[in-house]
Formats: sequence, C-alpha cells, structure tokens
Amino acid sequence: MPAAETAIDLPAPGGPTPGGPLTPGETVVDALPPRPPAPDGGEKPASGGILRSGAIMAVGTLASRVTGFLRTAVIVAALGTGLLANAYNTANTIPNQIYDLLLGGILTSVVVPLLVRAKERDRADGERYEQRVFTLAVIGLGVLTLVAMLCAPLFIDVLAGSYSGDQRKVAILFAQFFLPQIFFYGVGAFAGAILNTRGSFGAPMWAPVLNNLVVIAVGGAFLAITSGRIDPSNISDGQLMLLSVGTTGGIVLQTVALWPSLRRVGFRWRPRLDFQRGEIGEVGRMAGWTLLYVVATQSGLAVVTALANRAGTVADKQGLGEGYGYTPYFNGYQLFQLPYAIVGVSVITALLPRMSRFAAEGKTADVRAAFSSGLRLSSVIIMPAAALMLVLGPEITTVLFAHGNTSPADALVIARVMQMFAIALVPFSTYQLMLRVFYAHGDTRTPALVGLVSVTSNIIVAFTAYSVLDVKWIVVGIAGGFAITNMVGTLTCWLVLRRKLGGIDGRRIVGGHLKLLVAIWPLVGFAYATRTVADAAGDTANLLPALAALVVGSAGGGALYVLFAKLMRVDEVQTAISTFTSRLPGR
Repeated sequence: MPAAETAIDLPAPGGPTPGGPLTPGETVVDALPPRPPAPDGGEKPASGGILRSGAIMAVGTLASRVTGFLRTAVIVAALGTGLLANAYNTANTIPNQIYDLLLGGILTSVVVPLLVRAKERDRADGERYEQRVFTLAVIGLGVLTLVAMLCAPLFIDVLAGSYSGDQRKVAILFAQFFLPQIFFYGVGAFAGAILNTRGSFGAPMWAPVLNNLVVIAVGGAFLAITSGRIDPSNISDGQLMLLSVGTTGGIVLQTVALWPSLRRVGFRWRPRLDFQRGEIGEVGRMAGWTLLYVVATQSGLAVVTALANRAGTVADKQGLGEGYGYTPYFNGYQLFQLPYAIVGVSVITALLPRMSRFAAEGKTADVRAAFSSGLRLSSVIIMPAAALMLVLGPEITTVLFAHGNTSPADALVIARVMQMFAIALVPFSTYQLMLRVFYAHGDTRTPALVGLVSVTSNIIVAFTAYSVLDVKWIVVGIAGGFAITNMVGTLTCWLVLRRKLGGIDGRRIVGGHLKLLVAIWPLVGFAYATRTVADAAGDTANLLPALAALVVGSAGGGALYVLFAKLMRVDEVQTAISTFTSRLPGR
C-alpha cells in the first residue's frame, strides 16, 4: 500500500484507561481492571472501555488526518498529478517501504508484546530491556539509512523503471533527501511504543500534526514562488530544495516532539548493549516470520508502484495527459485511509495490549470477546464511511484536489481509484484486526503465510489490470486488486482464527454487520439523491455544487444512518454515541 503519514498500529489511545487515571510508572496493561467473569468463564467484553480508550486517541488521529488531508490537498495543488508529482510521491514512498520492510513490522508485531511481557515479569528488568532494544534500534536505523541513501538510484529504477531523463534525475534527488526519514520514522515509532506501554498515548497521536503543518507550509511556499505548471524539466534548484528539505524536516520535527513526553513518563535513554542470554534470539525468532510477511507486502507494493508509474508514462506518451499514473493511486489511498486511521487504528491500539495480556494468561474466551467487540465497534463508522466514499467520491476529490495545477478531470481519476479502495475498507479493517489477534499470541508465522496468499492475489490482479485494461483504467483496476487482496486475507484469517480460538463469535459479528448493512441503505439513497439534485442545479465538477452535495449528503445521510441503526437496535451505535457525547464540554 502506498506510504501514508507514519501511524504505526501500536498500543493504545490517550486519556484514562478503563480503570481510571494511571499512576506514575503504571502501564496500560497494569491498569486494566478485573471484570466479572462471563458465563463461559471469560471476561465480559468492554465495548465502552475500548471506546473510552479509543476516543481521545481518535481525536488526536482525527486532527492528524485532517491536517494530513490539507497537506495532501496543498501538495496536489502545487505539483498536480503528472510527471513531477509522480517523481515526488514515488521517492517519498521509498523510505516508508524500507522502514516497513526492515523494522516497522517488527516494532508493530514483535517489540510491543515483548515489552509488555517483560514488564509484567519484572518492571525494573522490563525498563532495562527497553534501553537495550532502543539502543539496538538506533544503531540499526543509522546503518540502514546510510546504506539506503547510497542505493537511491537503484530504488528509483526498481519502482519507476519507466522514468527517463529529467524525471529520473529529479526522482533520484528527491529520494536521496527523503531517505534520512527512515531513521526518524524508526526512532519516532519506538518512542511511541515506549510511551504507549507506559500509559501515555497523546503525544504519538498529535506529533504527526506538526509534520503535516510543515509540509502544508512547504506546499504553500512552492505555490507562492511558482507560476504555471512545473515539471521535472523546468524545476529550479531552489524549488527542488524547498520540497526536499521541507518534506524531510516535517518528519524530523514529528520525532523530536516526542522527546519531552518520554522524559515526563520517566524514560531516559542510556545506551546499553548488555543483552541477556536469549533476548536477541527471542526477538529474532518472532521477527523472522514478521520479516517474511513484510517482504511479501512490500514486494506487492513495489509491483503496484512500478506498474502504476509505467501506466502514467504510457498515457503521457499517448497524449492522454499525465494524470493516470502513480499519483492518483497514492492520493486515492490517502483518502481511503482516513476512516480506518481514525477508528480502526484507535480500536486496534486499544485492544493490542489487552489481547496480549489475555493471551499471555491463557484466557482464550477473553481474546475472542475483545476481538468481536472491537470489530463490531469499528464497523459502526467504517461501513457508512465506505458507503459515502462510494456515492460521493467525485464530490470529495473535487472539493479536496481540483485546485491549482490539478484539474477537475485529474480529480475525477483520483475519485475512481478511491471508490475502488472504498470497497476494500471493511475487509481491510477486519483483516488488520485479525492479524493483531495472532500477534497478541506471539504468533508471527500465521500472518506471514496468510500474507503470502493475499499478496500473490494482489500481484496477479495488478498484472492482469495492466495487461487487459485501457491505460486510463489501469490504476483503477490495480486498486481493485487491493480490494480482492484484503477479501482473500480476511477469509483466510477468519477460517484460521475460528480454529485457533475455538470459535470467533461469528453469529454476533455477522448479525451486527447485517443490521448495519440495512441501516446504510437510507444513507446511500439520500446521498445519491442529494448528488443528483446538486448536479442538476450546477455541475458537481465545480467546487460550490460539489461542496454543497458533499455537506448535505454526508450530514443528512449520516443522520438517517444513526436513526435506522438505533431502530435496528445496533448496540454499538448507542455505545459510540454515549461515549463521545460524554466527552463534550459541559457533560
């Protein structure tokens, strides 16, 4: 998947835990209170607890994603969707790919559970373990970053072999400036993991806002100092430096901003390499399968990126315009990520420490209940969001992107890609939550094997789309492959988890989703009617009619959805409303 702003799915949201405020030094796992046993001997699911944990993080994530959208909109307005934008976005994807390939997956699925378990065994030794692993991460990140910078031309040739001349030269320069982001991504992600396991969740959620504000300023400055469309053949050294240094500078600021919070929770980094017997081996055993999973997913992304770039080059040579390459795919993915990032990541990060504790204690029923509750809660918002993206996709992209050097026609291509991604939203969120159940059990082998199956399907569909579709529809077809990939992954994980957990609460999950599906149809009907009326009154390819259709269709459709969901007695909807309204001022 394309690089989004760094938001690693680590433990849990800001604000008080279900058991009340954390005492100094207490971790989120320590603070989880005991609950009355369920009839089967497990703990009762705590939907409200998950949402209370998730609400504050969701606010921070919302701020991050809203400013992220503004950042994306400004960059699209500044660079358009053509050759320069493809070079910029492809180069800016590389540090994310390398980081995810060699460290990100390990941090997400291996290090966090190990830190939690180490602190549960012995708090003091767990803190020393933090120091040792942090030291190892800093050294590894430094070496990795230096090697990656030397290999920048190779990366561009692999991901964008169709580039030539000035576009290749500019893409390589972008890559060389962007690759130091690897070091800061890694340090920031590890710092966020330490904060999370110590019960501090706000800073990791708000830090990306600083990055977004920097890039917004960079894009605005670029627009201010340019006139007309800029491409790789006429970009000046000053313009190139502004984009390059400014983009990486935002990541640096995002990472540095976490340091005061680390000090507040009592973490002082003291470099240590005195690993105890078996510690590196424990990380290595778990990381091996995770590395296989990440290699598979990043290989799929490399294929998709290369094919999308090639499609853009072919379209440009055929005189069809520049807006059919990697940039529409990249921006469509950014839009697709918003509901998942706000809701899915919030629920996942709230559940991962909880499920890790339950798994460590052998409480399978509690793991099953937590998974079921988290999935049903996240779907309450993710399902209607997917419906709105499908119906109002053109209006969304017109409002966000049809400005500056991006035409309404370019924005429409992004809309088509986003609509394909919207089909993947529910299976993608389900798949990601299922993977965390395996990780909570310390099982990285199963996700790796499932990942091989799903990524293989993605690559097959991507090559098929490139081979059989008209060049204007290739990136849309590749996005369709992403949807198929996540459906395959979800189905495979579902079958495996049923066996692993002795059932997966399928009746409640399927029943809840069917109720939500019924409640969504009034939303779809109202949004479609609003779009039709707005289009009749004025072309929705223009800003004001598109904005009117988007605001009225979303608000009215959303109200109908909530009404019908309550009539259908979807408990999670009322839980979500109660949780978030209780946090409003004056409540």
